Amino acid sequence: MELEFLEISLGKVYLVGSGPGDPGLMTLKGKALLQCADVVVYDALVSPPILAMINPEATQVHAGKRRGRHSLGQTEITQLLIDQAQAQAIVVRLKGGDPFIFGRGGEEMEDLIAAGIEVEVIPGITSGIAAPAYLGIPLTHRSHSSSVTFVTGHEAAGKYRPRVNWQAIARGSETIVIYMGVHNLAHIVGELRQAGLVEQTPIALIRWGTRPEQEALIGQLDTIVEQVEHTRFEAPAIAVIGSVVELHQILPTLVPRFG
Repeated sequence: MELEFLEISLGKVYLVGSGPGDPGLMTLKGKALLQCADVVVYDALVSPPILAMINPEATQVHAGKRRGRHSLGQTEITQLLIDQAQAQAIVVRLKGGDPFIFGRGGEEMEDLIAAGIEVEVIPGITSGIAAPAYLGIPLTHRSHSSSVTFVTGHEAAGKYRPRVNWQAIARGSETIVIYMGVHNLAHIVGELRQAGLVEQTPIALIRWGTRPEQEALIGQLDTIVEQVEHTRFEAPAIAVIGSVVELHQILPTLVPRFG
């Protein structure tokens, strides 16, 4: 096992990003940690091929975190990590995508540090970058977009401010990438149109990006909500809004074939 680039500390929690699903996008450092972990606490969106990388002798805990179907609450997860770090050498908190991009990694790291637990983050490739790329949509392009905004479409109650400022985002970014926005899509589209985005603005919804089951729904702001209802398109999916979406008709798509 190649671990030369790891400095392993006992009783430490590693927040590891597993990427969007394709095991080929898992980082070498993240894979090495999975292979030597004592405990792995993983989220629902981690793909089976990446779970297969886990040390077979490690304790595995499914932490859930899907809309409406949370196996463990956030406080319970953090306490579990603290307890395990006090009893085990290498504890991996395995998250889909990147821990610090709408993954609550910052919150978990704060709580672990407050409890006196050593913690390190291992970044992963976020779905907001990878899924569009696999569909042939570059988020920036000199002829289309020089700015990108990543935003959540599913805000937590009691957060630091009451709501996303869709008006400012519509005016200030040429490409908008929305995480967890399918359930609130009608509201989001309405806000963006009210902010001045034209009805014909292209939008792509990408479900299970980078996985064999990847599927996409391409439309415009004035049609996408009806398309979602008609096709019963569901989460987990990201949305990409802007003229870069049109490039999917020209650029090649890539869907991996893994077991």
